[in-house]
Amino acid sequence: AEGRSFLLQGGDCAESFAEHGADNIRDFFRAFLQMAVVLTFGASSPVVKVGRIAGQFAKPRSSGMETVGGVSLPSYRGDIVNGIEFDEASRIPNPERQIEAYRQSAATLNLLRAFAQGGYANLDNVHQWMLGFLSGSPQAERYGHLADKISETMNFMRAIGITADTHPALRETEFFTSHEALLLGYEQAMTRVDSTSGDWYATSGHMIWIGDRTRQLNNAHVEYCRGIKNPIGLKCGPSMDADGLLKLIDVLNPENKSGRLTLITRFGHDKVEANLPRLIRAVEKEGRKVVWSCDPMHGNTITLNNYKTRPFDRILTEVQTFFDVHRAEGTHAGGIHIEMTGKDVTECTGGSRPVLAEDLSDRYHTHCDPRLNATQALELAFLVAELLKKDIEAHAPKQVANL
Repeated sequence: AEGRSFLLQGGDCAESFAEHGADNIRDFFRAFLQMAVVLTFGASSPVVKVGRIAGQFAKPRSSGMETVGGVSLPSYRGDIVNGIEFDEASRIPNPERQIEAYRQSAATLNLLRAFAQGGYANLDNVHQWMLGFLSGSPQAERYGHLADKISETMNFMRAIGITADTHPALRETEFFTSHEALLLGYEQAMTRVDSTSGDWYATSGHMIWIGDRTRQLNNAHVEYCRGIKNPIGLKCGPSMDADGLLKLIDVLNPENKSGRLTLITRFGHDKVEANLPRLIRAVEKEGRKVVWSCDPMHGNTITLNNYKTRPFDRILTEVQTFFDVHRAEGTHAGGIHIEMTGKDVTECTGGSRPVLAEDLSDRYHTHCDPRLNATQALELAFLVAELLKKDIEAHAPKQVANL
């Protein structure tokens, strides 16, 4: 909120029971760590790493029913509610699925802790993975200078005795989990009071957010999030007006604490300039402390060859415009919120190793919306690092020579 760090939030659109496994979790964490290192170097400040993981099983749907071949069944609402298979038995909500979601979330969290604290997050490992990415990338020339600077920095650190053996911070990392607080019955069952402070916390994740469809001021989701002390996210789409946003901020962050509330904007690549400045100006005028984060995914979904996809160039454009607007308004672009996987899926078109429309059927594995693959996600991180560096240069104090 005050520009001293950057929020990296990402992971599955909707976690699935079928894809739950150590290899998938490892691959996601590996890609995510590479993004974080690139962003840390670009921002010259800490990156707060928050995964959409260990709880992101539920999905809101615009329609309660889905029709295929003249047959209508209840919509798939995530593995925590019902099955994705299009048959009557699978689409019946089953409360036993909540127990399975809890079990898988706990197992995922335990594995993430082991990866984060057990040496897998060693900075040397992450840097070597990143160099491997660049060695075969068409963007190697563009981003190679940044990787070279990171290499030089690490060589210097080793030369003066700063290594993973002497400094645990180089082989460990902090990692947090998050999800949309959609199923209030599930969230309520996971809400606990801190015996030392008397404050209530959602223990289903470190951070939770309110979706664009459930953010109405009198909605139960807002009331629930108002009462817990966790960091809260609020999705803001094109329909969000300034007055409504300020009322929500007052309810969710009445003490105006930095870091309590993250506004996650999701406009679409061609709607940022028409919507973001008015919200920023309203928030700044009232002196509200918020983190501004960009979700470049949800406003850029199209259909190609009967597959939902997201063109990578539109995702990049929304992120670029998000930073441009904040630079023009004199405010801090505080984070990005993306849907991604560590696998080599073909769900979003484009990128330096382009996924074409005819490639979508090759490895289209998502249970809901299309995700960036590992290569696209890291390419996005390099772009954001360039934007962060530009912001630093724009805000650097200018020295005046004494004549």
